[in-house]
Amino acid sequence: MTMTNQDADRSTLNELTRYRRDLHRIPELDDDLPQTLAYVRGVLEGLSCEVSTPCHSALAAYFDLGRAHTVAIRSDMDALPVTEATGLPFASGHAGCMHACGHDGHMAMTLAAATWVDRVIAGAVPGMSVASFPRNILFLFQPAEETTGGAARVCASGIFEQTATERIFGFHLWPDLPAGEVASRPGALLARSSETTLAFHGRSSHIAKWREGRDALGAAARFVVGSKWLSRRLEQDEPMALRFGKLEAGTVRNAVAAEARLEGSLRVFSEEMFNRARREVRDLAQTAADEEGVTVEVNFSEGYPPVVNNEELYKVVERTLPGLGRIPEPLLIAEDFAFYQQHLPGVFLLLGTGTGIPLHADTFTFDERVLTSGLAAYQRLLQAD
Repeated sequence: MTMTNQDADRSTLNELTRYRRDLHRIPELDDDLPQTLAYVRGVLEGLSCEVSTPCHSALAAYFDLGRAHTVAIRSDMDALPVTEATGLPFASGHAGCMHACGHDGHMAMTLAAATWVDRVIAGAVPGMSVASFPRNILFLFQPAEETTGGAARVCASGIFEQTATERIFGFHLWPDLPAGEVASRPGALLARSSETTLAFHGRSSHIAKWREGRDALGAAARFVVGSKWLSRRLEQDEPMALRFGKLEAGTVRNAVAAEARLEGSLRVFSEEMFNRARREVRDLAQTAADEEGVTVEVNFSEGYPPVVNNEELYKVVERTLPGLGRIPEPLLIAEDFAFYQQHLPGVFLLLGTGTGIPLHADTFTFDERVLTSGLAAYQRLLQAD
């Protein structure tokens, strides 16, 4: 009995749904992914590929088709320290941990793409054969996208050199796009992120004798107000953002604060703006400190580089995915896919969920039917010249 297209579509959706829901139940954090790794390995080891561990808590599935070069597909595996509030029947079974950023969907699409490649190789997909693939195929499953940048460790492992990989693709679910829409943009897509921390050091005194103190809280407040104007001014030259979400200062209400600590984030799209913003933040912080007679320390983390889609490879993606949507402006979120793009040509894509529920929310979810669009894009890209 021959499987119809409708049967195949239903089977594909069932497979995607099973992977996504199984993985959604077992979210794990950072590099500590024993159940997730066991599940992914369990799927991959049943396929005609070489399964390996390029670095700690990562998995690779390599289909060696005898080609000179390789194309890679990347998925992230880690979840977030969020207590799920979706009420779904397949909700997280791990207290205080949730796939609130769609990585369960990313893994589902990548696993389904790997099983599809395996079926093509086996001659089980009508109209397709090994000859349909111009390159060997590498599927990567990495840890720590949300924390320490597992992608950088994958790059350092040598897996790309060992497999002669010359291009890489990846997806992120995106609530602000219509359900099932695939979109991206050439050049800058996502921002470089840098955790920005300021520590003001003053001298405490009773409020009644405030002239004897050195007000660290006052300096921090001056800086926060000034940083908003600084960000607006820098934004006139190119997209960027500087915002602070946490301020800790003082011990009691009737004493001048001797210490104040500010924590925020700097987001940029170029090295030039990163250097300029850091310089101007330091100048502004010193001015605020001088006005209150305190000292200040300013620290910036290196963070993730910006996600910048390779222009030439993007043209291939546009030809291969004729319905590809265009993101009008770079987005200020960060993603460690950027490390891959520093290592080899890569294009990062967004897949709409149409829900509007923000990423990282405790109610984040999506209809698995959108994953069929992402899988179809992967299937086309694996066949692209």
